[in-house]
Amino acid sequence: MLAIARRTALGALLLLIMPLSTWVSGWQWQPGDSSLWLKFLFWMTETVTQPWGIITHVLLCAWFLWCLRFRLKAALTLFAILGIAILLGQWSKSLIKEQVQEPRPFVIWLEKTHAIPVDEFYTLKRKERSALVKAQLQHETKIPGWLRRHWQKETGFAFPSGHTMFAASWALLGVGLLWPRRRTWTIALLLVWATGVMGSRMLLGMHWPRDLAVATLISWLLVTLATWLAQRLCGPLTPPVEEKVEIDKREHDES
Repeated sequence: MLAIARRTALGALLLLIMPLSTWVSGWQWQPGDSSLWLKFLFWMTETVTQPWGIITHVLLCAWFLWCLRFRLKAALTLFAILGIAILLGQWSKSLIKEQVQEPRPFVIWLEKTHAIPVDEFYTLKRKERSALVKAQLQHETKIPGWLRRHWQKETGFAFPSGHTMFAASWALLGVGLLWPRRRTWTIALLLVWATGVMGSRMLLGMHWPRDLAVATLISWLLVTLATWLAQRLCGPLTPPVEEKVEIDKREHDES
């Protein structure tokens, strides 16, 4: 358990560098002109947004199962553990959001520029919030259409970030489960992807840096427990002797 906690903690620290640095710097979100970079970040967000998030989840589950190569029963158990870990993260996110009720950055901006009081905004039902955002921004040239539509869909509370929790959980599951298999490229790509998703949430006006940081810490706790359960119920995470030969060959080819 201690070894698992250490390596997932290292992964969490890597993910925390960006939001904590942004938080300490005092950076504040402001809407900007449409750009290719912003559109790219939007597509990073979309890999986690439904329905694409389901596809991402299934693809990552399949890849993890292939990398670990457990027998059928253990593979099914692992599939369930991965699914439960992600769902628990999303459930806890929803529970905390309703308790904290922190407004999103773009909602604060609407209050300052379009005289829509934050308190009144959140007393409306979700469909009414969406309609209000659409009506207020239909002539706003500073905000691209695709971002306005995204805001219309995402009118809930900010703290913590559910997108971050999804992406960070998968990245940390990679660290927890795949590091003994030396799947360094997979782990690196997952960490970069998760950081990209986290950055997109801030730059699109959806979250504050603290939302990302707390979501990452919650993910770390859930993933550490999930990895420990996987090791207990599915078998050792270290590769069998025959697979060590393949790993040594792969590492030799990559070096």
